[in-house]
Amino acid sequence: MQDSSDKAFVSEESAAFEEKIGFKINQRVHSVGDSRRIGTVKYVGPVEGYSGIWVGVDWDNGEGKHDGSINGVRYFQAKCEKSASFVRPQNLSAGITLLEGLELRYRGDSTEEEENQMYVLSARNRRVAIELVGKNKVQDKLSRFEELVGASLSYLGVSSTVPPDQMNAVVPNLKELDLTGNLLSDWQDVGVICEGLPALEALNLTNNDMMKQISGLPLLKSIRILVLSSCGITWAQVELLKQSLPAVEELHLMGNNLREIMPSSSNFVGGFDSLRLLNLEDNCIATWDEILKLSQLRNLEQLHLNKNNLNHVFYPDYDPWLDLHNGEEMMKNHYKPFENIRCLLLGGNKIEDQASVDSLNSFPNLMDIRLSENPIADPGRGGLPRFILIARLAKVEILNGSEVSPRERKESEIRYVRFVMTKMQGNPEEIKKLHPRFVELKERHGIDDEKQSVGAAGPQKMGAGLLSLTLKCVGASIGEKPLLTKKLPATTTVGKLKVLCESFFNLKSFRLKLFLQEEGSPMPLLLDDEMNSLIELGAGNEAIILIDIDD
Repeated sequence: MQDSSDKAFVSEESAAFEEKIGFKINQRVHSVGDSRRIGTVKYVGPVEGYSGIWVGVDWDNGEGKHDGSINGVRYFQAKCEKSASFVRPQNLSAGITLLEGLELRYRGDSTEEEENQMYVLSARNRRVAIELVGKNKVQDKLSRFEELVGASLSYLGVSSTVPPDQMNAVVPNLKELDLTGNLLSDWQDVGVICEGLPALEALNLTNNDMMKQISGLPLLKSIRILVLSSCGITWAQVELLKQSLPAVEELHLMGNNLREIMPSSSNFVGGFDSLRLLNLEDNCIATWDEILKLSQLRNLEQLHLNKNNLNHVFYPDYDPWLDLHNGEEMMKNHYKPFENIRCLLLGGNKIEDQASVDSLNSFPNLMDIRLSENPIADPGRGGLPRFILIARLAKVEILNGSEVSPRERKESEIRYVRFVMTKMQGNPEEIKKLHPRFVELKERHGIDDEKQSVGAAGPQKMGAGLLSLTLKCVGASIGEKPLLTKKLPATTTVGKLKVLCESFFNLKSFRLKLFLQEEGSPMPLLLDDEMNSLIELGAGNEAIILIDIDD
């Protein structure tokens, strides 16, 4: 074991090597010739059994040869078993300056791939091409950048800046800058970039491994969109950053392994007075209690929570009289929870209870909801089909990215009421508890308690009990068959429908499998229980039944 004097000697020796070869511990680097192979320097010095000086790198993509030890000697501890390797200094690059990146991208020979990288993230986190005023002039390699308003320098190895006045003299009108996958880590460099680009409104720092300590960051008063996805950001850092972001409207924090939201001074996150979109997708948040800490962000309109670990959603109790009794100061600073949320994306979580769906009705202005890739929205795993989700969600106008038209809403609500009437018998209180909107919808659409297929009900009710179905053969071995439209009782079972399809299309020598294709649903539903009726499955008028061969 080394004593303190030995450690001091090793530290001095390491510093000498760092100075000699130009790389230092914790510096971000990339492989020469491959600016996408990025890592962090963890060791500089000799390696036992090999001549010369080596640089130990822990690679971001985890593709190395060892964990920081070789031949039984440990030089550093890598994050994974085989994410590290030793590299000769001449095979590593410490990166280039921001202006060198601009020169390389826009005055060099751009590839088609590089042209496609000229984008920023939209409100829905999609790539949107940046408009380049005078783009032809840039491509013609003129000597001026004054007209450039958007630039993508992704994966170019940008590691440092230049003095603000020099930057401003070159690109004074730059409004959007994408620095995805570069070598930046110091927040002071971010401050210099924003100081040198006073017109900058959108900054993307995705996949830059930013330092934990935030210091030397000035007021970034022009930044409206900030993307810090996969930067290793903690919520404690977010709380520090907000002091420098008075005008930020969109904050993207995807892929940062966030588990907790920890407000700095109260139970709720404050500040962010201009924030309208918060993107927390692809993190590790497991409880809704964490999300409730965001409920007092008064101007927040979009909250993206796709791909977390949430299993339940609820709307917190709110009593405005309680605020009144707590005094005038509380009334000024405490608002109705999620007061202005219009879009809530919950796809790819673990939500499986109907109460979570029903709770979304309590959000005052919520109309755009994503629930796809949750057990509750997957009929194949016992979840709810689209028509039931629409019926239960009174205000939804966009569900899973598809618009809910007035016609679809009306049909869904009628189908839902009939579905509940078929499945539920007896105690009205139990029905009301399990289906909170049932009575309301039943009255709205004038649906009585009689079964729709009863003969004594008359021609109109018999008609209401028939479904117009389009039967479509899709199996390759069936051959081409014309579409067939049939009116069948809603009580027709899957087993009976198979027999009818065999007869309609002369398929008695085949074993069939049927699918229900729903408007707005990405995948057809396999009808695998022959005892289920069409109404129990939620098949509506003008539904499409796909017919295939069961191999």
